[in-house]
Amino acid sequence: MKIGIIGAGDVGRAVAKHAIKSGHQVMISNSRSINTLSTLAADLGCAPGTREDAIEFGDVVVIAIPYHAYPSLPARALADKIVIDTGNYAPERDGRIEALDQKQATTTGLLAAHLSSAGNIVRIAKAFNAIKMSDFERDGKPAHTPGRRALPIAANDPLARNTALQLTEEFGFDALDTGSLEESWRFERGTPAYCVPMTLPELKTILDKTDRDTLHPGGVKLP
Repeated sequence: MKIGIIGAGDVGRAVAKHAIKSGHQVMISNSRSINTLSTLAADLGCAPGTREDAIEFGDVVVIAIPYHAYPSLPARALADKIVIDTGNYAPERDGRIEALDQKQATTTGLLAAHLSSAGNIVRIAKAFNAIKMSDFERDGKPAHTPGRRALPIAANDPLARNTALQLTEEFGFDALDTGSLEESWRFERGTPAYCVPMTLPELKTILDKTDRDTLHPGGVKLP
């Protein structure tokens, strides 16, 4: 498939490496200029582009930008695309977001609401956020490897869900479908499952036991 990546930091680069290794076509973009991507794109073996280029190119668009930047995403351009959100809320970087602080929303739920504001059909999944990128690059193993690490996904659409599950497996991880986006708080930043290596049964057990009332938004205790 064709995968457009918005964001050329650690997350965008790691997803690009996995996607290319898995045989997909990739275009990577950033918030600066296509000229700043030539060396990175050559090293990765993918095409550089503007944000708009990456959206048009991708059957799947991966969002790999700081969370506070999500309102800048062009909702209309992302209509009918399969979107995979990798973002995490970090209050010390993103500023306080009341709906998240009050546990009234999830990070990807707010992104989905933004994308639907133009009347779009929104196909979105949460994936690849609950692992350190250094681990993401090196921990992938072939299917059925004993002790293979598991990663959670959540989605609001069957096509987005199946795509996220497929890519997770292709990238070398057991994929755990946690259900709808409303359940994605279970593996956001600051939860017991966040960035902790676990097998599929271990991950499912931890997610089932996670108590939202005990969590600090973004992993940071409110003053």
